[in-house]
Amino acid sequence: MKKSEYITIPQLARILGVSRIAVYRKVKKGRIKAVRIGRTFAIPQKQIANILGKTLRKKDKKEIDSAVNKVVTEYGDVLKLLGRE
Repeated sequence: MKKSEYITIPQLARILGVSRIAVYRKVKKGRIKAVRIGRTFAIPQKQIANILGKTLRKKDKKEIDSAVNKVVTEYGDVLKLLGRE
């Protein structure tokens, strides 16, 4: 039997440990990508890793690198002093 390519909102809610209403709201706001099939939404299996934070997109990596560079630039001397302690 082939594993389904999609999961439902209630299934994702169980995985995340939140209410299905919370997941539904995130889908409606576009925070979770989903496909509308009739009156229900289906979330592609590929999105689960993104939702759980197991994969980073290029945009996410750029944001993290930018934040790290900003901190090092602004607090580099302080970080060096803290590293010596």
